[in-house]
Amino acid sequence: MYSVLTNISQALLFLLLIFGLIAANKASKLIFSPTEKELHRRARGMRFWTILPSLLAAGSIAADAMLAAISPPVFWIDRLFLRAPLAVLALTLLWVIAWPRLRMLIQRTQSQREIAPDMPRRRHATDSALVAPYKWLALASAVLVYFVLSPPIPFLMVEIAIPLTVMVFIGSLLWMHQSSRNAAAAASDAVAVYQPWRRRARITVVTAAACAILSVPALLAMDASRHPGSMSMMAGKPDYGMIRGQGGKLVKASAPEGHAHHSLPVAGTVQTPDQTSVPVTALSGPREGKPDRSFTLTAKKASVALSSGKTVDAWTYNGELPGPEIRVREGDLVEVTLYNEDIEDGATLHWHGLDVPNAEDGVAGATQDAVMPGGSHTYRFIAEQAGTFWYHSHQHSKEAVEKGLFGSLIVEPVEKDRLPDHDIVVLTHVWDGAGTAVGSFDTLKRMEITPGERVKLRLIGTDNWVRRSYTLSGTPFQVTAIDGVDLNEPELLENTDLVLTTGGRYDVEFTMPESPVYLRVDGSLERGILMSSDGAGEAPKPPRPTAVFDPTHYGKAAPTPFDAGSDFDREFTMILDNRLAFFNGAPALYDTINGKVFPNTPMYMVKEGDLVKTTISNRSAVDHPMHLHGHHMLVLSRNGKLATGSPWWSDTLDVAPGETYEVAFVANNPGLWMDHCHNLQHAAAGMTMHLMYEGVSSPFQIGTDTHNHPE
Repeated sequence: MYSVLTNISQALLFLLLIFGLIAANKASKLIFSPTEKELHRRARGMRFWTILPSLLAAGSIAADAMLAAISPPVFWIDRLFLRAPLAVLALTLLWVIAWPRLRMLIQRTQSQREIAPDMPRRRHATDSALVAPYKWLALASAVLVYFVLSPPIPFLMVEIAIPLTVMVFIGSLLWMHQSSRNAAAAASDAVAVYQPWRRRARITVVTAAACAILSVPALLAMDASRHPGSMSMMAGKPDYGMIRGQGGKLVKASAPEGHAHHSLPVAGTVQTPDQTSVPVTALSGPREGKPDRSFTLTAKKASVALSSGKTVDAWTYNGELPGPEIRVREGDLVEVTLYNEDIEDGATLHWHGLDVPNAEDGVAGATQDAVMPGGSHTYRFIAEQAGTFWYHSHQHSKEAVEKGLFGSLIVEPVEKDRLPDHDIVVLTHVWDGAGTAVGSFDTLKRMEITPGERVKLRLIGTDNWVRRSYTLSGTPFQVTAIDGVDLNEPELLENTDLVLTTGGRYDVEFTMPESPVYLRVDGSLERGILMSSDGAGEAPKPPRPTAVFDPTHYGKAAPTPFDAGSDFDREFTMILDNRLAFFNGAPALYDTINGKVFPNTPMYMVKEGDLVKTTISNRSAVDHPMHLHGHHMLVLSRNGKLATGSPWWSDTLDVAPGETYEVAFVANNPGLWMDHCHNLQHAAAGMTMHLMYEGVSSPFQIGTDTHNHPE
């Protein structure tokens, strides 16, 4: 409903701008009527151009009011308290001031004589109180569209006051101009002659002058948004969140004593003046000791054939698509050495969802330098969490992941009785020129499984901006884990779609029946996994899913270290939206966090041990899977309703348009951590921010003068 109401409201405002301009133009041209009959006809026509824009504005206001009735204020505060009053003002001028004078003009010309309008009627046709409200309607419509493209959220007065001041100034000029036209009509005995080329030339000159004036702040903003050749990933406006003050009220937290704020060309940075901060390089895994498992991954270009015979020119780890599976045991000391053979843009290894020490996180420019051709980097960490994870490069991550620099990371539990008979990784990806494949299978994959055996399917979404649907037919099943964390007492499911966002993971388990079982990907009968006792047979008849899996109320509640009623040390608000902005000198409609794009997005500041709550609201038109590095978030509520099922811990939370999630985590992993949309083209265009621990710093830089480009 949110998307429907938002789209209706915005579409009506764009139509209002178009028809408002037409109405203003027609009102201005009343004076050019050569006869009284023609003036009467045009005046009657203005009734339509009064009613139609009014209906459009009223429809937009109604849609916003309906949105206010079903959504929290973050979704409608600007619409109801800014856009609606502005539309009401324009309609008031139209109906209270212009409409009575329009009706009077129609009455004064109802004789419809074939003679030139006399001076009183010409003055009436140019009356400021008749014509100027239509111009105000067009002007207000333009401002309304501006607020659609640049919503002032968070609700900042400066972002409201400037465009409103400009509107009042231009509106005053329009009223004065119309008054001068009225005076000219009174002073002349001749009928005004319509000279289209002269009028168009004048409009062109005025428009060009206005564009020239407006281009000055636009060019300044464009230049200010350009990223310097080198800058710290610590850039960003520090946000210390809200804390409980006296009386239990939330108050804005300030920087602790001993911290100073220094300026970078495009943003602020936070340092300790005495330089006693801990560098991220010191926050590493064990440097000594023989690893339990060692792996070597070589990033290189290769042509790899899929099951259909189609060849993909890809960036690979060890020449494989996807990269080699890394499978270890819970508690293992893992060592992975990355070599870069010929990936000119560089590569890293980020362990998506596994909460490793900060120095092992693999983000170019934040926790390490990118590994360039001929170079290497060794990662060492203890696999403390059993579950389903994946790894990928976090250097030019959008392009790197699309081209194949990723693979699965499986941490098996210590308890052997928790191991299934068949552990199947279902890693889906869209390959350029070859389409969707499950692993390297872009055709139907068949597997032999003995009836009665336990089967685990590890579903991993890797694609950029793809919400993929999985349907299991032929047997009841359970979703046993989300994002690598087990669920408590999951129920059996049937006829249920599992919709997985980019970067997210579901573990699905079932007992193999006598008949075939089919995992269908996006409803395809030709792309998926068919499991049977002999690997043959036909896929079960596809079910008609009756529901989409909702983790909020699935499974049984269990104790957690904290819950929605806990006292939080810090609380943050994250608002996802679209707005017209500049990113590195390029203007566009960008996806934003709290109204900004990197490096001007907020940097959430915490200290070790804090219990942190974040409220995430998505005002935009598309979903955003928000991925927090180094931590798992406990989902407390969704759209104001408490999560009542099994504790749901997530590292990649898909927030759909109109949704609000409350999540919380313990700040127990010091470092500089990215928090970004895992629709990687959004992240590459500035939808990224950081979680920063006090007393931590990073020596690494990003920018065109460096090799580091994490997004």
